Amino acid sequence: MIGRKTEKEELLSTLEVDESQFVAVYGRRRVGKTYLIRETFNYQFSFQHTGLAKGTLTEQLAEFQESLRQGGMKRPRRPKSWMDAFHMLSDLISGLNNKGKKVIFIDELPWMDTPRSNLISALEHFWNGWASARKDIVLIVCGSATAWIQKKILNSYGGLHNRVNIKLRVVPFTLHECEKYMESRGIELSRKQLTLGYMVMGGIPYYWSMMNKKWSLDQNIDNLFFKNDGQLQKEYDALYASLFKYPDAYIKVVNALGGVRQGLQREEIIKITKQSDNQTFTDVLRDLEECGFIRKYSAIGKKSHGAFYQLIDNYTLFYLNFIKENKENDDHFWTNSIDTPVRTSWSGLAFERLCLWHIPQIKSALGIRGVNCSVYSWRTEANEEHRGAQIDLLIDRKDDIINLCEMKYADDDYAFNAEEEEKMRNRKTAFKLDTKTKKAVHTTLVTTYGLRRNSHSDIVKSVVTMDDLFKDE
Repeated sequence: MIGRKTEKEELLSTLEVDESQFVAVYGRRRVGKTYLIRETFNYQFSFQHTGLAKGTLTEQLAEFQESLRQGGMKRPRRPKSWMDAFHMLSDLISGLNNKGKKVIFIDELPWMDTPRSNLISALEHFWNGWASARKDIVLIVCGSATAWIQKKILNSYGGLHNRVNIKLRVVPFTLHECEKYMESRGIELSRKQLTLGYMVMGGIPYYWSMMNKKWSLDQNIDNLFFKNDGQLQKEYDALYASLFKYPDAYIKVVNALGGVRQGLQREEIIKITKQSDNQTFTDVLRDLEECGFIRKYSAIGKKSHGAFYQLIDNYTLFYLNFIKENKENDDHFWTNSIDTPVRTSWSGLAFERLCLWHIPQIKSALGIRGVNCSVYSWRTEANEEHRGAQIDLLIDRKDDIINLCEMKYADDDYAFNAEEEEKMRNRKTAFKLDTKTKKAVHTTLVTTYGLRRNSHSDIVKSVVTMDDLFKDE
């Protein structure tokens, strides 16, 4: 298994504890949750079941009946309800003769929660009334509908309140893990190609698994995303529908944020999307943040009330920039768009988002891995003292230094010109005036290959390269 060392250790720890364990595993579609659980337990479960996508209650119970049969129950009847189904499951597990922990794996649990099904009440009773009264049960529930898992399981105020022993969020691969994954599949890609692939697909293992070793990266992208029957051409709608029961509100927010580089405040998003300013909208923003699609940031020295929201999901950004706008239906759109202005503009933004997914690697490259730091963004409007500026990533360190990170995607060592040097100096000046910081302010360049030294490069105090971003952290 590539990566997931910490996650695997957490799952295996449930076998060593002298009491029953309730585990909730969640994360976005295609991130590898099911694979992680199956590989960790070597596909050996006392019982396993997968919810039926878009199935009715009758269909869900019928599928559960089949899982009971496959689990060893002879000629199980069809459960009358979820309460009945979990009673049958407890009977099945109680009849097992094997010693040690009995691992019960229920995948895509949110799909089983059909209207008026009383699934949660039945699950609460199963855990509180039977499983937790034993010492040998490991119950693992899993689902892509992160908002549902958060609300119904992790933040429950009912019978499951504080019952979950391990909350395991499975996140996308890092660049290092994507590199190892491609090597394991015999696919040779340079780090520049891997970086570009990450800018397109993010760290979603399933997307990377579709790469064809016989083709170039550009050919693979065309085949997966732009070919008429490309496997990932319609992934966007399926992605949000799998995560959220009512995806339209979420998609509106994502579309709004996809149209701006610097992000938007809550009031601006509401105005663009024409949604109501209420708790439901708050939940939408929180869910998108929890799933890793957007990030919420407060400018250094500012209160959370004025926070900005920014789209950081690379796949979504790629879709909104290219697939959604591919009106010509060109099967070779990506290959034909090399060196075009739209692709150049996108690559700069996508590289910035990639860097935001690799902040631990940036800190390590700066030699501050063990230094207590806070990560912020910063934005200020023009006034009489300066022309206004924005910095997407700054690292506020306890050793009295602040790193202002400039993230630049380039095909070679990055070379600053006079205009860029002036812009960077303006940002630094504006930041000092706006925040009134007493700390030393250092400009850090995060780029693909390095910095070309010239008469305009002295403003840069430290450089983080693409190779640094591939380090295992």
